[in-house]
This record gives sequence, C-alpha cells and structure tokens, in this order.
Amino acid sequence: MKRLLMCTLGVGLMTAGAAVADEDPFLWLENIEGEDALEWAREQNERSEEYLRSHELFEPLHERHLEILTSDERIDYPSLMGGQIYNFWRDGEHVRGIWRTTSRDSYSSGEPDWDIIIDVDKLAEEEDENWVWAGSSCRYPDYDRCIIGTSIGGADAAVRREFDLETRQFVEGGFKLPESKSFIAWRDRDSVFLAPAFDTEEMTTSEYPRNVHIWERGTPREEARRVFEGERDDVLVTAMRIWDKDTPYDIIVRMPSFFTRHYHIYADGQTHRIDVPDDAEVSGIIDGQLLVELKSDWDLDDKSYRQGALLAAGIDGLMAGEPEFELLFQPNERQAVSAVNTTESTVLVGILDNVTGQLLRFTHDDEAGWQEQRLDLPDMGTLSIVSTDDKSDRFYFNYTGFLTPSRLYEADAMADTREPVRSEPAWFDGEGMEVVQYHATSADGERIPYFVVKPVGFEANGANPTLLAAYGGFEIARTPFYSGGIGSGWLERGGVYVLANIRGGGEFGPRWHQAALRENRQRAFDDFIAVAEDLIERDITAPEHLGIQGGSNGGLLVGAVMVQRPGLFNAVVCQVPLLDMKRFHKLLAGASWMAEYGNPDDPDDWAYISEYSPYQNLSAEADYPKMFVTTSTRDDRVHPGHARKMVAKMMDQGHDVLYYENIEGGHGGAANLKQSAYINALIQAYLHDRLAGSN
Repeated sequence: MKRLLMCTLGVGLMTAGAAVADEDPFLWLENIEGEDALEWAREQNERSEEYLRSHELFEPLHERHLEILTSDERIDYPSLMGGQIYNFWRDGEHVRGIWRTTSRDSYSSGEPDWDIIIDVDKLAEEEDENWVWAGSSCRYPDYDRCIIGTSIGGADAAVRREFDLETRQFVEGGFKLPESKSFIAWRDRDSVFLAPAFDTEEMTTSEYPRNVHIWERGTPREEARRVFEGERDDVLVTAMRIWDKDTPYDIIVRMPSFFTRHYHIYADGQTHRIDVPDDAEVSGIIDGQLLVELKSDWDLDDKSYRQGALLAAGIDGLMAGEPEFELLFQPNERQAVSAVNTTESTVLVGILDNVTGQLLRFTHDDEAGWQEQRLDLPDMGTLSIVSTDDKSDRFYFNYTGFLTPSRLYEADAMADTREPVRSEPAWFDGEGMEVVQYHATSADGERIPYFVVKPVGFEANGANPTLLAAYGGFEIARTPFYSGGIGSGWLERGGVYVLANIRGGGEFGPRWHQAALRENRQRAFDDFIAVAEDLIERDITAPEHLGIQGGSNGGLLVGAVMVQRPGLFNAVVCQVPLLDMKRFHKLLAGASWMAEYGNPDDPDDWAYISEYSPYQNLSAEADYPKMFVTTSTRDDRVHPGHARKMVAKMMDQGHDVLYYENIEGGHGGAANLKQSAYINALIQAYLHDRLAGSN
C-alpha cells in the first residue's frame, strides 16, 4: 500500500478569474485545447524541431534511442499473480503494447511461451481510439476478472472496463467507467469499491474523488451505495480490499492533504479509524499485523518512536483500542526505508544506506514475535522489488547501477536464495568509465551527496560537457540507474553525467524531505546550486559546459535555479514542469500539492513562494541560457500552461528559448516508444549543441 496514491494524482482545468487575466497576458495559453493555444504550440514545435533536427547528431541519436527502446533484448519484467507471470510489453511491432501471460517455469526457461491477452494496438484500431495502456487490477484470489484501464493519449484520466481472463473479452454489462479520474477496486466477484469523479459534487477541490461507494453487479452505477464521505477541501478519498492470506480487510483512505492520511477499516457496515499519526503510512497487512511507517516522531503511552521507523501492531488490538506496537526497523541518519512489500509469509523492506540499496526480511509468529535478517543480495547498487507472490515466498528483484545493466533475479525470501533470470544487454561500453560519489556543502552547511559518472579519458580540466540532474521533492529518492540512452548518447560521446541527492527527496527518509518543504523550498535550490558550484570547483566542468535537467517538480527545480543563477549554466532541459507558482493550485492537480509548496492565496505563503516562482521572477534584463522546455498537451496532472506561459513570456522579453509540446503523451511526456525516442533525441541534440563547445 506504500505510496499507492502518489503516482496517480491529477485532474481537470479550472476557470481563471478576470482579475488574474488583467495581470497575466499569457493566461490564454492555459486553454489546453484552445485553437489559438494549439496553433501557438505547433508554431513553436516547428521552429524548435527545425533547429534541433538539423544538428549532425540528431539522426544517429534518434536511431540509437529507437533501437534501444524497441529492442527485444530488454528485460520483460514479470508481475506475479496467482502463480502465473504477467507482463506488459511494447516494441517496434507493438508500439502501444501487449498484455500477456506465461507460466513461471516457462518464464524461467529464458524463452517463454507468451500468451497474448490484450493487444492494445489492435484494440485502438478496432475501437478507433488513441488508446494508451493504463494498467490492470485483477480480483484476488481467483484472478478470473480484471479491471482494465486505457487512456486517450496517455492522460491520467482513463476508461476502466471489466475483463474476463477466461473468455478474453470485456464483460458485457460488467463494471465500466467512462473517462475520468475515478477509482475502482475489487471487493469480491460481484461488488467493487467505487470512488467517482464525474462532477463537481463528487470531487474535492483538487478534483479527485471525495466519496466511496459500494457498487453491486447488475445495478446502475448511479445507485451505488455511499459508505464514506470526505470533505470538499480534502485531496482524495478512496478504498481498497487488502487480503491477508484468506482474510480480507476493507480499507478506506481519506487524504486531508498530500502527506496526511486517515485510514479506516470498513466492517459490518461501519468504519473504524485506525489510530496512527496523520502523516504515517500504512504499508500492508500480514499475519494479522498492520505495518506502519512513521514520518515524524511519535510518543505512544510510555514509548517513543522516532521519525522514519517501521512499526507493526496486531489489528485486533488496534480495533479494540489497545494497540501494541513493535519496532521492526529504525533507520540511522544516512538510511531510509525505500519500500515495503509482502510475500505469503514475510515482509521485505528495502533500505537506502547512503543512497545504495539493501534488503531486509522480517518474519512473524505469535511466540517469537518479529525476526529480522538481511538477505544475501548484491551490494553497492540500486535494489528494487519487481514483484512478490501472494501465494508463496517467491519474488523478483532488480539490481542496477550507472555502469551495470539491469539484472533480474528470482528469489525465495524464506530460503534466502536467488538466481539470475534476465540481464539487460550492455547498451554502451562502460570499460574505463568511473562512478564517484562526492559531497557538496549547501548554503546552510548541510552535506549534499551526488554521483558523478565519468567517461573514458576523463580529465579534470574544466572543459567536460556535464549534465546535472535531480528531483528534490515529494520524498522521492533518485538512485543509481542504468540508461542505454544516456550511456550511448552522452557518456560514450565524452559527456559527464551527475545525479544529485538534494533535499526534498527521500534519499535519507522523511527528514530529508521535510527539510525543503513549503517555506524551506529554497534549500532544495541551494543544494542544487551547491552541487553545480562544487563540480566547477573540482574542475569537472565550467559554466559554459554545464547543463541541467529536471521534470515535473524537477522542472520547477531547474526553472528556479536558472532564474536565480543564469550564469551558472549553459543548457537547461525543463520537462513537464511547474513554473507559475502563483496559479499552480488552480490548474489540474495543483491543489493537491499545497502541502509541498504552500498556498499562494495565503499572503504569508505567497511571501516565500514569490521569491522563487520562475514565471514571476523572469527578467528581461537577465542573460539566460537557451532553455529547452518540453510538455504534453495530454498531461492532465501538471498543466501544460506552465511550460507554454514560461516560454511565451521569455520570448516576449527577448530571450532565446526552445519549446516542444507533444500533442499527446500524458505526464510522462510520450504516449509510445517512438515518441519517447524522438523526444530523447531532441534533448540530447540540444545538450550536445549547447555544451560541447563554447556558445
């Protein structure tokens, strides 16, 4: 259940007031599908594409990205469900993708006999719709029926339909939702939880669902029985059924803000609030034990638990008002709980230790309590659980690093055994390259770690083209990863790649995130600037050879530091960004992020937001680097108006700026592999153009 909702938040456009229109001459660009706005976007696309496609490296970069992204040698990552392997796969033949299945033995053979369940390309052609896969949710324990999501052009809003795994058909008269941000989750074969988001009355101010209903098969959706109602100013209310072996628990989650949750158990027609701190996260249920992650210190009776701890308590005691919590794991100052997963009889806890991965196993019985063991897994890289089995202790995990292609292992949590089953090919020659971790000192004295990937023949001469990336928000950790596109398109061509672990992220747990919240947001920007300055001080690069890249919240990051320190960089890649922080809360999903940034309508909050908001702080007198801004028309999470208005204002002030808007693609920026390859090639052509020489 951990961070279950973080990746799906976002909705529709709100109407702008006349007073704001007087202040903002580019407000018309917020009209997402407006004819004038789209014509403007297409004109900018044409200008930017003509420039970037003319670069001598664009075509070879484009061909290489397409080769990597569509290769059959990529890892076909498994999803375990009822002992079977499921996989969603896209390649050159299946651009939109196929959902398929095979047995575990067949998968382990290395040459699986795949059985295609849904061909999205074929479905799109048959239904004459621009479908993009939006996931599946299948009914436990029989896995006979699934809810299939498909979105138009990659938006968060999706159409959801009941699908029969035996007949391989959508169920006639089954559960079906038209395009929306509604949530639907199985209870049993003939009922689902429904959190609708079809009209204003059903939605929060963030335009997410605020009510939970039980919808019985064969009845109209409008007659679904409401069992919980949230507040209009909440972020989201939803529900799900969680299984602990054969015992189901119906959980309703109300989110008053992005980082607070009220968990309720729904039983016998009643809701029972789970008594944990508002900012704690419930991570799962196993053996009657509720798993809870703390985001702040918690004093409970005569015990004190520290921020970042993972706790467990029996549900029966919680329901009776007599909770008995037990500490499973307490991270130190340089550690964080990165993930919590369960198998049939174990809890697998991913740990970041100085931004590298470890995995702990916990088992429980009534007499011995909880027992801990560190699993014997590869060290000094990024470990991530790919899938666990709810009917055994088998699981799959991935291991990777900047110079280590991803390796997939099948493991047994109880036996502590593992064996490699897949390995991604080496998309570039890493021989002679080096990864080093350095630390920079931020403005307030905090040590900020960052990784530097050095190409073959690297010399600290201040002339190396260098790309610096970070995120710095929402407790999301950036860890070492393998990228064939970065390796072949940047590192092999002499570029240096840098990943900074700035505050606002989750690399060192909730304290690292909370250090850059709201009025402290400038710390994230200071951290990023400190890393840039440290790179220059070490003679790794110089301002004329230093570029920065970030998307979404990372787009806000690079936009803000460019405005604050324009002379520090010579290239800025700003993707699907937040940039107008005066109006972010009025656009699409923006209201849900006020817990991260603050409320611009509150004068006290606007006092600090206004200091860094990129759109408001642009200056005609400044000498900005030639920025490259990308977004997507179909991004219904971060409004494309942020990117459009920033570019329009910069052009109006006389600045040179590039812009590319994918007319579809959602928050990921691309709806299929071909679009991803094209956008990646545009970006890398831009970086080589700006950083390979003096501009």
